[in-house]
Amino acid sequence: MDQALRGAVTLLAWVPRLTLAAMLLPVAAGLWGVFAPLFGFITLNGASAAPMADVLAWPGLPRAAWLSVVTGVGSTLIALGLVILILSQLHGSRALMWLRRALSPLLSVPHASAAFGLAFMIAPSGWIARAVSPWLTGWDRPPDLLILNDPAGIALTLGLAVKEMPFLLLIALAALAQTDAIRSLAVARSLGHSGAGAWLKVVLPRLYGQIRLPVYVVLAYAMTAVDMALILGPTTPSTLSVQILRWMSDPDLTLRLQGAAGAVIQLALVIAALAAWFLAEKLVGKLGLLWITSGTRSPWLPALRPLAIAAAATSAIAVLGGLASLAVWSFAARWQFPDALPEALTTRTLDRFLPQLGAPLAETALIATTTTLIALILCIGCLEAGYRKRKPLEGRVMWLVYLPLLIPQIAFLPGLQVLLISGGLTMGRWVVILSHLVFVIPYIFLSLSDPWQAWNTRHATVAHALGASPTRVLFAIRLPMLLAPILTAAAVGFAVSVGQYLPTLLAGGGRIATLTTEAVALASGGDRRAIGVYGIALTLAALLPFALALALPRILYANRRGTHP
Repeated sequence: MDQALRGAVTLLAWVPRLTLAAMLLPVAAGLWGVFAPLFGFITLNGASAAPMADVLAWPGLPRAAWLSVVTGVGSTLIALGLVILILSQLHGSRALMWLRRALSPLLSVPHASAAFGLAFMIAPSGWIARAVSPWLTGWDRPPDLLILNDPAGIALTLGLAVKEMPFLLLIALAALAQTDAIRSLAVARSLGHSGAGAWLKVVLPRLYGQIRLPVYVVLAYAMTAVDMALILGPTTPSTLSVQILRWMSDPDLTLRLQGAAGAVIQLALVIAALAAWFLAEKLVGKLGLLWITSGTRSPWLPALRPLAIAAAATSAIAVLGGLASLAVWSFAARWQFPDALPEALTTRTLDRFLPQLGAPLAETALIATTTTLIALILCIGCLEAGYRKRKPLEGRVMWLVYLPLLIPQIAFLPGLQVLLISGGLTMGRWVVILSHLVFVIPYIFLSLSDPWQAWNTRHATVAHALGASPTRVLFAIRLPMLLAPILTAAAVGFAVSVGQYLPTLLAGGGRIATLTTEAVALASGGDRRAIGVYGIALTLAALLPFALALALPRILYANRRGTHP
């Protein structure tokens, strides 16, 4: 027994290292794969060792790089600005509580589903145009307007902002507890400041320090998004990340080296944007300090409250309305413009596509379940190891957790693919699961770390006094009591895995078909009914684990106090 316990303790000590290896080694290998061709260490089929020159000679590079920067930075600014506006105007109100409940489920909606739903709303023949045509415009056919795939990337920017705003808002709401906002606001308001002015002056500076890393993650993702760019973004030229994907998907292996070189440029753009954002933070901080110390009361700020309510409602309606549009198109029979609703509802589309959904759905479930279980075991092991060593995981460790999310997928996945090809290795499901782990582990860790550290350790003290070992306390007391947050973290990981498009496509060599890859592939077609079916299936695949995470603890521990929400 003693040997078994010592073995378990030794294994537990290695779990954090295994977790970091699962997150960082694929990233490091992928980065080596994109830099190695620049120095001639990797060549394919006699390719030259100068793929960077070919990328720099591509005529569309300046425009593609500009689109990546503008859409990424612009969408992040819009999302962050909306979060600050909403929180400063609605902090402590019922409207904010309602908004939190409405937006929480939207976090699990895959980016592809959100992009399709928004496209169905804002397209020239979309739901908005259909709704206003009979009364305002008199259109009897869709207007000749380039709304989707516009060359300026406006639709992509708005789509990214609408999708990322709920994420930043919920992160900010969770971080507010660490800012002592209530007492600080009370002091500021006693000095004559309005609620919004007091929030901006005494809460925002401390809050932003808590959400800085998530903001960086949003910026890095928005600059390199592929699935949403394929659906909403411009095409001639596209964003740089989409062009890199095209090079990596080309049968000509020399173009894959060119794609790896393009990934280096994309990584440089993201690093430059993050550095510029950091410098802008310093500048805004100094200007904000001057405003705070000036003593001005800014009496005009409360007038922005209606704008905050409108922005919050618009963000929720954009995603929820888009999902409703996908559902209606899934059952629509004949639906001519400008009719607001189809003439009839039918199941013919479902009968046609449901048999085709079986294989992608099974593949999605297998990959997501395997990835989530591995990530959950590793994260629980890390948290338990930190608890036993009395070393909470924070500071530099949190930077390591966020690092795989800060490095763009398109910056290292092409290199990972090049390495596999050059080494003669077969890409398949195991590589896809490994690539998914890179992104699932951070989200599960971030979801589970706060509940794990907030658990009342007096339960463990009592159990130890009765002779229970630390391992028995873990499995008999702690895990059952934390069942609800564990299931929620697992649902988050499952949803993250379901929504992974680029890792599935590149790591799987195009041979692994999931709901996400199949749905995005339909973007090039015009069958809205098919897109509706796949979009709703993809959304349900991400939402159902959350429903189970809420229901199971209530069912299993209905009569046990403190073990269910």
